[in-house]
Amino acid sequence: MPIAEMKAQTKSTILLVTPVWKDAERLAGFGFELAETLAGCSHDVDWVIADDGSGPEQRRQLEALHEKLSAVYPRVSLHFAKEHRGKGSVVREAWALHPESDWLAFVDADGSLAPDELIRMFDTAEQDGQTVLAIRKRTATTHVDLSITRAVAHRLFIVAVRMLVGVQCADPQCGAKLLRGSDYRPVAGSLKEAGLAFDAEMLTALADSGVVWTELPVTWIEKDGGKVRPWRDAWGMLAALWRIRVRQRNGEFK
Repeated sequence: MPIAEMKAQTKSTILLVTPVWKDAERLAGFGFELAETLAGCSHDVDWVIADDGSGPEQRRQLEALHEKLSAVYPRVSLHFAKEHRGKGSVVREAWALHPESDWLAFVDADGSLAPDELIRMFDTAEQDGQTVLAIRKRTATTHVDLSITRAVAHRLFIVAVRMLVGVQCADPQCGAKLLRGSDYRPVAGSLKEAGLAFDAEMLTALADSGVVWTELPVTWIEKDGGKVRPWRDAWGMLAALWRIRVRQRNGEFK
C-alpha cells in the first residue's frame, strides 16, 4: 500500500481531558453519557479525568466511578494532581501525559455541553483541519441557556479580553476546546495561568503565534452546582488578564 494511502487511512488521535475538583458526584451523570457517546463514535479518543487535588475521599469516589465508566469506555483513565492549583494547571498536566496526540481537547464536567456537541466539534476539526473553539451562541440549530448574571459577566469578559489582549473570540471562556497539537505545543512553555484565566492566556498565545481557529456555535445549558461565581471571580480574572497583557507586551507569546 502506498505511504500516502496509509496515512490517509490513519485516524488522528484525540486526547480529551475532563478537569474536576470535588466534582465526583456531578461527573457521574455526565460521565456515563460521555462514555456511551465516545464508545459509539468513530474518532480515536483517549479520555482522561483529571482531578485537581480534591483530596482522599474524592479520589476514592473517582476511582469507583472510573471502574464503572471503563466498563462502558475502556479508554478512560484517571490523573491526580499532587495539589490543588487550578483548572488550567491540571488540564495542562493531563495534556502532557500523551505528547504524541494529534489533538488536545477539554470539556467541563458539569454536562452543560452535551456529548453529541463534543463529537460535532471533533467532526468539525476533522473537516477543517484546525483548532476548534466552542462558542455559546444562539443560532437556528443551537440553544443557549445562561442565567442573567452569567450572561452579563460573559459579555463583559469578552469585551475585557478584546480590549486588554486584543484576542478576537466570540467566547473565550467556553468550557470546551479542541486544539491541534501542533498549534498548542509551541506555546505550551509560555503558559503560566493556573486558574480560570488559562483559556484567555492560551488564546492570547495562539493568536500571537498566528494560529487560526474555527469558532463553532454549540448548544449550552447551564447546570446547577458550578463553582464559578461571576462577580466573586471577576477581580481575579481581570488581574489575570492584566498579567497576560504585560507578558504579551514583553513578547513572551511569540
